[in-house]
Amino acid sequence: MVDDNELERLRDIAIPAPDGEAKARAFATAMRAFDLDEKNSAIRQGTPTGLRLTERAQKLWRDIMQRKLIATPAITALVALPIAGYAAFEMLKEQPRVIGGNGTATETVADKPVAQKPAPQQPAINEPLAAAPAKAKKADADTETRANSQAAPAAPKPAAEVDSLLKQEATPEALPAPAESGRLAAGGKAGSPGRVMMQLSPSSKDEAARTDQAPAGAAAAIPASPPAVADSRLMVEPAPMPADQMQPQEENRNRIETFKTNPVHETAQDPVSTFSIDVDTASYSFLRRSLKEGSLPDPDTVRVEEMINYFPYDWKGPDSAKTPFNSTVTVMPTPWNEHTKLMHVAIKGFDVKPAEQPKANLVFLIDVSGSMDEPDKLPLLKSAFRLLVSRLKADDTVSIVTYAGNAGTVLMPTKASEKQKILAAIDNLEPGGSTAGEEGIREAYKLAQQSFVKGGVNRVMLATDGDFNVGQTDDDDLKRLIEKERKTGVFLSVFGFGRDNLNDQMMQTIAQNGNGTAAYIDTLAEAQKVLVDDASSTLFPIAKDVKIQVEFNPATVSEYRLVGYETRALKREDFNNDRVDAGDIGSGHSVTALYEVTPKGSGGEQVDPLRYGQAKVDNGGVANADEYAFVKIRYKLPDENVSKLITTPVTAANEVKSFDAAGADQRFSVAVAAFGQKLRDEDQTANFGYDRIAEIANAARGADPFGYRAEFLSLVRLASSLDGNK
Repeated sequence: MVDDNELERLRDIAIPAPDGEAKARAFATAMRAFDLDEKNSAIRQGTPTGLRLTERAQKLWRDIMQRKLIATPAITALVALPIAGYAAFEMLKEQPRVIGGNGTATETVADKPVAQKPAPQQPAINEPLAAAPAKAKKADADTETRANSQAAPAAPKPAAEVDSLLKQEATPEALPAPAESGRLAAGGKAGSPGRVMMQLSPSSKDEAARTDQAPAGAAAAIPASPPAVADSRLMVEPAPMPADQMQPQEENRNRIETFKTNPVHETAQDPVSTFSIDVDTASYSFLRRSLKEGSLPDPDTVRVEEMINYFPYDWKGPDSAKTPFNSTVTVMPTPWNEHTKLMHVAIKGFDVKPAEQPKANLVFLIDVSGSMDEPDKLPLLKSAFRLLVSRLKADDTVSIVTYAGNAGTVLMPTKASEKQKILAAIDNLEPGGSTAGEEGIREAYKLAQQSFVKGGVNRVMLATDGDFNVGQTDDDDLKRLIEKERKTGVFLSVFGFGRDNLNDQMMQTIAQNGNGTAAYIDTLAEAQKVLVDDASSTLFPIAKDVKIQVEFNPATVSEYRLVGYETRALKREDFNNDRVDAGDIGSGHSVTALYEVTPKGSGGEQVDPLRYGQAKVDNGGVANADEYAFVKIRYKLPDENVSKLITTPVTAANEVKSFDAAGADQRFSVAVAAFGQKLRDEDQTANFGYDRIAEIANAARGADPFGYRAEFLSLVRLASSLDGNK
């Protein structure tokens, strides 16, 4: 055993330096041993095959180069021979017959029939087998039969059938339609990436031509033509552009007021309905543009009453200006519900003759902000106001105020007799800047007051595409501003232009509170309608703050609902409150309201009666027990602040027995109401098709001098297509 002290002593001994001579002797001995092993080894170092890789490559290259004079011609011949043979075969195949001197056709190689070996018959599937050895032999025979049948071509078709098929293939009726450019779909849905199409080869036509020229006997030997698909060329249509490479659509910044459809009311619990009239037409123009651009309108842009009141009707009007309007009530069956009836309330304003119309003091308040730089905005606006100027009387007054980053007066009050001066001011308008609408409204009212015509028409006509983004931009603030100025006798109307930036909610707010109308002008034809054809009703009011209140008789009516006017609803107590603002009626205006009512005992009630409610209604034998309803209309004359009242009881005398017995105007307005409810996807018209709406409207079209009703029919057809023909 080694002592620990001994190990410590050995560790401390110094290591001697290496001997150079000893190292040299060891290295020389190792090299001699290596050389001896290399010479005696059968396999050289670096590869198990006896040759290095570089040596093998060099040997292969030498062998190739030694044989290249022989190999090159041989390889070339092997490649060229099949190609040349195939080309020669195709040339012979397509070579036409040679017509001899006697006019007979000489057969070419391609015309000669090919001898075909008939396929051996196979035994029937249900044929019984005698024994196992026979079964084995039969299996071998079946294998041979299948091989022969696969190798042998199909038997030729009879000559008559071949001739018929080839002629049919050559006829235009058998070819693809021109609209498809000779292509046949080979599967795949439209719009799928890389859709594959088939284009027929012209060889089928050539073959048909040869068949027509061949003798009758030769036709029998011609083999059947392969299917068209087998002789077709694949053509790949380019894939549609990926969605991420498409141009992004502009953001829709329209501001539309949302509202819920009027509910069904139970007469016993809530017999009174109150609302303000609405003579605006913006909704109809807006949805018309949507449909013509290929999309169904946003339901919140569809206000049924504005659609109905867009059209002129030949309601019976008052006999004199002392009574500003007349009302007519008709009760008729509902075309979309056999259990209900429609109560149709029509109001016709007195039509003031042009010679009797008062002087007009008009201020054009025009938005020239940067967003108006679109063809359907400022350029259309300028053309529209040129139309209006052309129909003004010489003693009317026009002022022009513009607003963008700030407001400015372009034209001080000028008589319409200076038409060229007014038109030049309109033509020089240019867009640019933000939208300081509130400042523009103040400036416009200021000019209107400077030229105020007592007993005349004093109106600001605001034309814009959207928001007021400078100054007071809140609708409530604008409402208070307009209400304040309205009390001075200056009214305000709003005309919207363009799209994707339209503030419909703002237009409705300031028009309602400015004792004016709101219209949307999308075409020059619409400008002609609003500012020229309907100028009297647009500019000259005959009554203001017009309200309607209907009380239904629970003895005859179980339920009712008002069609439209959701944004014009009033409280019951507002009807007699002259401080509550409501809509205005212009010269010759037509206003229509529709109620769908459920007669007592008809079985069409949608609301269950209350268990502990009033079980029976007893009118005590009074004279009005058979009335459907009692209609009250309250209004003020334009220069007065105290309202007047008109009342109309609705009895069986107002009822027609069938829908077709109603007047043409009544029936057309019902078709428009049905269309509006359909666009809003309301439950009441869910099963009432567009075709039925078009049928009613077409039958009731009547006199249509400006084509408004014909255009309505085209919109119904468009909506039907866009909505899946529901």
